[in-house]
Amino acid sequence: MKVVLKRTRMAFANIWEPKQFNGQGKPSCNAAFIMDPKTQKAEVDKVIGAITEVAKEKWKEKSGDMLKTLKAQGKICLQDGATKSQYDGFDGNVYVSGRNNVRPHVVDKDKTPLSEADGKPYSGCFVDVSLDIWAQDNGYGKRINAKLLAIRFVDDGPAFSGGEGYSEADFEDEPGESATAGGDFFS
Repeated sequence: MKVVLKRTRMAFANIWEPKQFNGQGKPSCNAAFIMDPKTQKAEVDKVIGAITEVAKEKWKEKSGDMLKTLKAQGKICLQDGATKSQYDGFDGNVYVSGRNNVRPHVVDKDKTPLSEADGKPYSGCFVDVSLDIWAQDNGYGKRINAKLLAIRFVDDGPAFSGGEGYSEADFEDEPGESATAGGDFFS
C-alpha cells in the first residue's frame, strides 16, 4: 500500500547505490525517516493505517495478534525512536525504515532529478518520501516492510554525521611549531 509522507527527517541515508549491510544480504538502498508523533500525527497515522490494512489483507482475522507479535519482535517498519536514542534526532520520535534493491527515484523541491554529486538529500535534511508498505510471510519470516520508492528533497536540516566536533582551529599551527616537530623520534 503506497504511502507518501511529508517533511520527514532522513537518517542513515544509503540512497545512491545498493550496498550490503555488514557484508550480509542482498545489496539495497535504504534510509530511516523520522517523524515527531506530536507535530506529525497525520503522517504517523498514515503509516499505522497502512500497516494495519496490509496486515488485515495478509492475515485476516489473525491480523491483530500478528501485529502484536511482530511489534514485540521489532519486525514492523515503524519503530519507536527510543530504540536508536544514541543517535541524533531519534529520541522522542518515531521512524520508518525503508529499503529497495534498486535505487529510489530522487528529486529536488522542483522535482528535477538529483544525483549524489548534488550533495542532497543527505542524512539530517527534510524530505518527502514515497513508500510501499507490505506484509511479508515467507521462508524469510513474517514482517511488515516498507519499500523505498522515491525521495523528494524539501529543506536543509542539521546534517547527521560522525564528523561533529571538528573545527578549523584544530589544525592551526602553534607559534614556533613546524611539521618536523618531534625530531627524529621515529627514525
